[in-house]
Amino acid sequence: MNKKITVIPARKSAQDSLVSDLKTRKRKVAAYARVSTDMDEQLNSYEAQISYYTKHIQENPKWEFVKVYTDEGISGLMTKKREGFQEMIADALAGKIDLILTKSVSRFARNTVDTLTHVRLLKDKGVEVYFEKEIT
Repeated sequence: MNKKITVIPARKSAQDSLVSDLKTRKRKVAAYARVSTDMDEQLNSYEAQISYYTKHIQENPKWEFVKVYTDEGISGLMTKKREGFQEMIADALAGKIDLILTKSVSRFARNTVDTLTHVRLLKDKGVEVYFEKEIT
């Protein structure tokens, strides 16, 4: 007696598909640059930050360049007054950014409460913040 056997391949679960997608898709990466004064020396730093992060993100094959968000000539004490910062946070919370790069904690925010509040808010949405100076 010959029995015909049919093999039914396993289906991928939704979780398997999600894990696979996360491993293969590019991370959406943005950077934040800020200088607190309009002095020539700081403006050179500002332009250098923008150039560095644009190139750094675009050269990484695992990253998709989103934008370099900027605030020029604005103090880091009050994040509410920094339009570039507010736009970046809104975009991150809207799912447009997976990772934010910035030169240092002091470029992100000088106020410790603002720093912690925003980093926690972003973390809760799955967005990482990387402070280069404090890591290297």
